[in-house]
Amino acid sequence: MSAVETIQRPSIAALVEGVLNGHRLHLARAISRVENQENDAGELLAALYPHCGRAHIIGVTGAPGTGKSTLVTALAQSYRNAGLTVGIVAIDPTSPFTGGALLGDRVRMRSLAGDAGVFVRSMATRGSLGGLSKTTGDVVTVLDAAGFERILVETVGVGQAEVEIASTAHTTLVVEAPGLGDEVQAIKAGILEIADILVVNKADRPGADRTIRALEMMLEIEGDGARYVRHHGQLLRVESPLEGDEEARWKVIVMKTVATEGSGVEALRQRIDAHRRWLLESGEMALREQLRIAHTLENILRAELNRRIASRIRPGNLEELMERIRRREIDPYSAAADLLAHL
Repeated sequence: MSAVETIQRPSIAALVEGVLNGHRLHLARAISRVENQENDAGELLAALYPHCGRAHIIGVTGAPGTGKSTLVTALAQSYRNAGLTVGIVAIDPTSPFTGGALLGDRVRMRSLAGDAGVFVRSMATRGSLGGLSKTTGDVVTVLDAAGFERILVETVGVGQAEVEIASTAHTTLVVEAPGLGDEVQAIKAGILEIADILVVNKADRPGADRTIRALEMMLEIEGDGARYVRHHGQLLRVESPLEGDEEARWKVIVMKTVATEGSGVEALRQRIDAHRRWLLESGEMALREQLRIAHTLENILRAELNRRIASRIRPGNLEELMERIRRREIDPYSAAADLLAHL
């Protein structure tokens, strides 16, 4: 490695020190190393992990066109007015053809540029499903270690498939908007059930009251208050400390905002802060953290298994195996079992 390369590529110790001291260039480089899943990313995350656990993570999800980016920007400005630092992770879709991403959320959030108390990172999904990038949780870890008090995670905007955010965030906002052709879009496929707060953005548009009424009607059909997360291919059910106590449970309500004008944003921020206090006082925060840990462990194990499988399969052998499957000489299930048997 040349002297120039050594200068351009800080050591893990230098990156950790820079992140903990709020050095923005080192923070950006640490996130890039984690996002690109470089060989020493695990060592970097391991060094930063003991410094985490202070940030409140807020997930913002919903269908495309609901104004999530504008709402995130307005929320960040509200938190800055309250004297809190904010990290933003904005996920953009990746092209299935070129692998590229526009990363347009950063363009939409340009009003936050120049504020030292805000750090915005746009990320591509890179083929990951569920509205998040595979390394979203790791980037949140870096921002948490850097001392940001609130971390806003905006999902990609694929609508009904975005329930994964509930395994990453402490507080989940599901954003709806009137005039999208289906005012009950958020109630489908379980996305309503992940909401801690329902937000009808663009509430100055015609049909907003109808959307609010539809969501409030669905809120009358309450679940059992438990949270679920995928863990090692199984549904892990974690009992809420408030199981059966209807009075103590968090009440999900529908809030109206017009993010372009800042209308309703301050009230929304106060509701998020109220949810954070409830999580801490009720013991639910420990539950959310347990779900986050299970989700993180699953992602780490899956990535390591994929790496081990890929390292033991020569490209020519894989092509031959796929050709045998195409000729129906072997089924894909038996082929997969055979590959796993050699781990």
